[in-house]
Amino acid sequence: MTVYYITFRSITFAQRAERILNRQNIRCSIRRTPRWMEEQGCGYYLRIGHADIEAVLDLLYSQHISYKKIYVQLDNGEMQEVEL
Repeated sequence: MTVYYITFRSITFAQRAERILNRQNIRCSIRRTPRWMEEQGCGYYLRIGHADIEAVLDLLYSQHISYKKIYVQLDNGEMQEVEL
């Protein structure tokens, strides 16, 4: 299963995104970012598993929800930034 992490600068944007995605039956959970993500200016992230990430981003864009970065978790557990 592919797991994506979408980072947000504020808890407000992360909470709005979580509500919008959950309404569309896209399960996600909000968490505080690890320290190495915080150094890049991100405070919170949504963990999204098994979803079409491009459709998720289109939905967020249509609702004027801005995000910072997107990461994917690799099979070895490492995180890699995704450019879409």
